[in-house]
Amino acid sequence: MKTWRDCKLGDLLQIKHGFAFLGEHFASAGTHVVLTPGNFLEEGGFKEKSDKAKWYNGPIPADYVLHEGDLIVAMTEQAEGLLGSSALIPRSGVYLHNQRLGLVQIRDLKQADQHFIYYLFNSKPVRQQIRGSASGTKIRHTAPSRIADVKVSVPPLPVQRRIAGILSAYDELMENSQRRIRLLEVMARALYREWFVHFRFPGHEKHPRASSPLGDIPQGWEVKKLGDVLELNYGKALKQEDRSGGAVTVFGSSGIVGQHDTALVKGPGIIVGRKGNVGSVFWCVEDFFVIDTAYFVTSSLPLRFLFYVLPTLNFLNSDAAVPGLSRNQAYTLEILVPPAALLKKFCALADTFERQASTLQGQIQNLRQTRDLLLPRLLSGQIELDTKGQEN
Repeated sequence: MKTWRDCKLGDLLQIKHGFAFLGEHFASAGTHVVLTPGNFLEEGGFKEKSDKAKWYNGPIPADYVLHEGDLIVAMTEQAEGLLGSSALIPRSGVYLHNQRLGLVQIRDLKQADQHFIYYLFNSKPVRQQIRGSASGTKIRHTAPSRIADVKVSVPPLPVQRRIAGILSAYDELMENSQRRIRLLEVMARALYREWFVHFRFPGHEKHPRASSPLGDIPQGWEVKKLGDVLELNYGKALKQEDRSGGAVTVFGSSGIVGQHDTALVKGPGIIVGRKGNVGSVFWCVEDFFVIDTAYFVTSSLPLRFLFYVLPTLNFLNSDAAVPGLSRNQAYTLEILVPPAALLKKFCALADTFERQASTLQGQIQNLRQTRDLLLPRLLSGQIELDTKGQEN
C-alpha cells in the first residue's frame, strides 16, 4: 500500500453529460438504442434489454453514439441500488449516451486504467459516497461535480491492470455461462415452436389434420379456453422494506424485485405480470413470493408447457383506463392443447434444458461470490499482487 496514492475521482477522470433525446422519436424498432439506468446491473455491468429497448429514429448527434469499451455511470437511481453503477459498452455504433448517464473520460491513461476505474465505481466505498452526496427523496440524483469529489485510493498503473485482469477473468467466465444459458433458452423455445406451432412433432408426417376454431390442427389435439386449464392467482402486497432480507425470491411484473423470508408459492412456478409490465412471464424453480403487480399460475396442465404458451398470448386490456391484465378477459383466450403423451415428451426435453441452465446458473453464482469477495480486498490493497513483467 506504500505505492498507493489517495486522491479524488476528479483527479483521474471527468464525467460528460448525456444528450436529451426527444421522446417523440422513441420507437419499437430502429438502428440505435437510447440507454437508461435500467441498462445497468445493480452490482455493476451492462444489462441488455432487447425486449424493452428504447429505439430512436430522430436526429442523432455523432458525439453521443457510444463505442465498444466506453465506460458509463448511472447518475439517476431508477431503481434501488443503481445510483453510481457503471457499465462497459459491449459494441460500437448501437447505443446512445442519454442525459441520465455519465460518460467517464480518463484524464491521463498513464495514471488510470479504464477497466480498473470500472471496478472502482462498483466498489462499496465509492458507491456509498456517491449515494451519500446525492440529492432527491423519491428518486436520487448525482452530478459530475459530486462524483469528482469522491475520495479513493489507487495503486500504480501496473497494479491497476493486474487487478482489472483478475476481476475481468471472473466476469468473462460468467458471461460465457450466461451465453450458454441464453442458447439453451433459445433451443427450448425453438422446440416449442417446432412441435406446437408448426406441428412438426415426432411422427407428424403420418398424423391426420382436423378443422378447429384455430384452423387445421393435428387430430386429437384440443382447443380450450385458458380459464378451463389454469387459474391466475393474485400476488400479495409487500412493503419495499420487506424485500431486502431472507432467502426467498420476490417477483413482480418486472421480474425479481427483492428477497423475503417467507414463500407464498411452492416452486417450480410461473409468474405473469398484471400491472406495469403486463403479460410478462417468468419461471422460478424454487419456492417464491409474488407481489400484487403479478399473478402466479396453477393449472391442470404441465407448467413447463404453459411457460412457453403464455408469452404467445395477448393479455393487454386496452379498454381499461389503466392498461392491465384482466383475469376474466384472459380466461376467454383460446389455446391449443396437445395429447398428454406428447406433452410429457416435450416437458422431459425442456426440463433437460432447464437442468443444464440451472447448473450453469449455480456456477455463475459461485463465480460471482468469489469475485465479490476478491473485489474489496483487491481494491483496498489487502491482497498484494506481483506485477513483474508488466509494462509500466
